[in-house]
Amino acid sequence: MSNQLEKVRELIELRAKARLGGGEKAIEKQHAKGKYTARERIAQLLDEGSFEELDMFVEHRCTNFGQEQKHFLGDGVVTGYGTIEGRLVYVFAQDFTVFGGSLSETMSLKICKVMDKAMKMGAPVIGINDSGGARIQEGINALAGYAEIFQRNIMASGVIPQISGIFGHCAGGAVYSPALTDFTLMTEGSSYMFLTGPKVVKTVTGEDVTQEELGGASVHATKSGVTHFTAATEEEGLSTIRRLLGFLPQNNLEEAPILNCTDPIDRLEDSLNEIIPDSPNKPYDMYEIIGAIVDNGEFLEVQQDYAKNIIIGFARFNGQSVGVVANQPKFLAGVLDSNASRKGARFVRFCDAFNIPLVTLVDVPGFLPGTGQEYNGVILHGAKLLYAYGEATVPKVTVTLRKSYGGSHIVMSCKQLRGDMNYAWPTSEIAVMGGAGAVEVLYAKGAAEAADPAAFMAEKEAEYTKLFANPYNAAKYGYIDDVIEPRNTRFRIIRALQQLQTKKLLNPAKKHGNIPL
Repeated sequence: MSNQLEKVRELIELRAKARLGGGEKAIEKQHAKGKYTARERIAQLLDEGSFEELDMFVEHRCTNFGQEQKHFLGDGVVTGYGTIEGRLVYVFAQDFTVFGGSLSETMSLKICKVMDKAMKMGAPVIGINDSGGARIQEGINALAGYAEIFQRNIMASGVIPQISGIFGHCAGGAVYSPALTDFTLMTEGSSYMFLTGPKVVKTVTGEDVTQEELGGASVHATKSGVTHFTAATEEEGLSTIRRLLGFLPQNNLEEAPILNCTDPIDRLEDSLNEIIPDSPNKPYDMYEIIGAIVDNGEFLEVQQDYAKNIIIGFARFNGQSVGVVANQPKFLAGVLDSNASRKGARFVRFCDAFNIPLVTLVDVPGFLPGTGQEYNGVILHGAKLLYAYGEATVPKVTVTLRKSYGGSHIVMSCKQLRGDMNYAWPTSEIAVMGGAGAVEVLYAKGAAEAADPAAFMAEKEAEYTKLFANPYNAAKYGYIDDVIEPRNTRFRIIRALQQLQTKKLLNPAKKHGNIPL
């Protein structure tokens, strides 16, 4: 055999060895837990045959604690690039079969390399996390590696989409990379995120808590809001990431892909003319309205189990990607509170950063009252949503369906926060407050002097409601651009978005604003 052929054979053998990661036994162990390996995950995520791996032959450089005796090609992370629906993406997937996926200095260098390339090329970056944390044998070098990754997450924020998939452990300092990215997905029953694990919690606070109770997918999907999506299986999780990317542009200088729309833009939805209940205190389901007006009823909801009084997610109108923000009357009457405000604000800012128009559906009776909210800083959290809408320069179309009262009217993309097209249904009530509350302020003295205070107040409430609980008062001042027939909502939104395609609006030059965090 010639020398060249010998060297080619050696390369092929080394590649095969690298692809085995921590070896066949470690792979079997991973499979036994119902989990895929790093390379299997990448293969499912990307278009078939599109993955180009980088740094397959990188090895760690640690000589402490006998580490010089243990070397694996690739050193615990698989990195490279490929395509999703033909569009370039960069990926890294931690390999749990190698040192439990623990982060070394060289692993961080590999991750940083693909993040730098993603920035240079203007393409999304997807990180799949399955790691035991920092490689303790490497000490401060591992910590420095994390910090290098975090710095790149920060610089890439608002420039390229960043998505994190948590497909196993993600603990300690490692949690901050997903927290800095745009969207996080966790697998149910097999992924965990926490700063300090159950043993440390027990030692410090005395609490007995399982991994699942402390940082499982359900906890972060319902209580903390840390994760944006959950999936029952890894296949479902990877499919969700692919679907999400379909709504996003490659970077902040591009537009999201426009799909061919098979749903007629002038489709009338007669059911919407009767969906609002006669009683102003009776709920209805906002999902029915979203499903009725978007292309083919397709809606990718974000954080669906967290702060359910507000709905956020991606849809399309005439093939164009939009971000939808909507109050949900079926949950807490659709009031805004601290969590709903934060949830909405972050989504609005993401859409604004990536040129995705915003469609806001309003039915909000106010902010949730009480000491719990005030002590929790609802003023600051509400101001986040206000700031996000006011700062946003993307096309903004707002439709008020029913209630829009007081401060909550303002923060839900009102005309004065530079709403481009503000529509209202004839059922909408745009006022400082509801009739019952208003007459208590306006006519308290008159009621005290009246022969029948209850009848007097009922009469005054009816008067107030007739005068102010309608869209025409706001339309009279130009704060509402048009009062529309509910069944025409889809068509009117699409026409508004078509008109706004050439919108140009710049904020004042500054380093950055100081959002009320």
